[in-house]
Amino acid sequence: MNNKLSFISFVSLWFGAAISLAELMTGGLLAGSGFKSAVAAIIIGHIIGTLILILGGYIGFKEKIPAIEGTKASFGNLGTKLFGILNIIQLTGWTTIMIIIGARTFNEVALKLWGIDNFILWAAAIGILIAIWIAMGIQGFKYLNTIAAGLLFALTIILSFSVFKNRELIEAVGQSPLSFGAMIELNVVMPLSWLPLIADYTRFAENKAGAVAGSFIGYFIGSTWMYIIGLALALTSGTTDIGGILIASRLGFVAAGVILLSTITTTFMDAYSAGVSSSSIIKGINEKNTAIAITVLSTMLAAFFPMEQYENFLYLIGSVFAPLFAVVYTNYFILRKKKDDGAEIKLPALISWASGVVLYHIIKNKDIFLGVTVPVMLITALIFVIINKLAGERRGLRA
Repeated sequence: MNNKLSFISFVSLWFGAAISLAELMTGGLLAGSGFKSAVAAIIIGHIIGTLILILGGYIGFKEKIPAIEGTKASFGNLGTKLFGILNIIQLTGWTTIMIIIGARTFNEVALKLWGIDNFILWAAAIGILIAIWIAMGIQGFKYLNTIAAGLLFALTIILSFSVFKNRELIEAVGQSPLSFGAMIELNVVMPLSWLPLIADYTRFAENKAGAVAGSFIGYFIGSTWMYIIGLALALTSGTTDIGGILIASRLGFVAAGVILLSTITTTFMDAYSAGVSSSSIIKGINEKNTAIAITVLSTMLAAFFPMEQYENFLYLIGSVFAPLFAVVYTNYFILRKKKDDGAEIKLPALISWASGVVLYHIIKNKDIFLGVTVPVMLITALIFVIINKLAGERRGLRA
C-alpha cells in the first residue's frame, strides 16, 4: 500500500485545511480598517506566516519525523514531552473551537432552511464525521480530501461571486481601524498555529516539491481567499457573525455545504495531529484511536468553551510556538544540529524559548509594522545562538 502523498495531495490537503470558518471569522475582524488596507495586510501577513510554516514542513520531509519529534534535537527528551503536551492542549482547543464554530453556524443556517434549532445535534454530527474521516487513515484520507477540496473550491467560487458582485466593496472604509502591525499579526498567527503539525503530513511526501511547494500553494491560496471573503462579508453585512452573514448572503444549501465540509477537513488535521503528538509522548499508543478519543472529548467540550476568548487564544498560540520554532529552525538550519543526541533536557533552548514567550507578551500590543511574530522569532534566535556560543566557550575552558 502506497502511503506517500503527492504534490496534488498536499495542495488539496492544505487548501482544504485553509477553507475554514475560523479564517472567515478572523478575516472579518479586520473589517474596521477598510478593504484595501486589510487586503494588503492579509497578503503580506500570509506570505510571512506561510513561509515560516513550510520550513517546519521541510524538516518533516527531510528527517521523516512528526513535528513534535523534530523538537527533540533542540530541546531534549523532556523538552519534547513538554511541548508535546502543550501541542495536544492547543490542538484539542482548536478541535473544540472548530466544532463550536461549525455547529453554531450550521445551526443558524438549519434554523433558517429547515426550522431546526439544535446546537448539540450539529456538534455531535460534526464530531462523528470527523471521527469517520480519521478512521479512514492516510490512504483513504488522501482520496477523500482531494474530492472534498474540489467541492470546497467550487462552493467557494459560488460564495465569492455572491460577495464580490458589490462594486462599492473595494472603496469601503472601516470605522474602527486596527494598526497595520496588528492586522499583520492576526494573519501570521493563523499559519503559525499549523506549525506544530505540518511535519506530521510532510513526512509522507513523495518529494520536496510536494512537501514545500504543494503545502505553500494550497495553504496560501486557501487562507488568503477565506480571509478576504470574511473581510468582504463583514464589510457588506456590518457583522462578523459568520452564521448571520451566510444567511444574509442567501446561499442556503451552498452555505451549509461550505460549513460542513470546511469544518471536517480542517478539524480532522487538528485531531489527527493531537493523536500523533500523544504517541510521541507515550510510546505504543495508537495514533488513530487517540485522535478519535480527542475528537469525542472536544465534542463534549464544545458545550462549555468560552468563544469570546478566541482572539486571545490565537495570540497565546503565537506566544508559545513562534519562539519554540525560532529555536528549532536556528538549531537545524544555522547551527546544523539536526540529530537527537539523547540528552534529557537542553537548557539553552528552554531559556531562549521562555525569553521569547515573555518578549511576545511584552510587545504584543506595540504597533510594529510586520507584527510581533517576526521580531520575536529573530530575537529568540539571536538569544539561542549567543547562549550556545557562551556554553561552547565554557566547555572549551573546562577542557
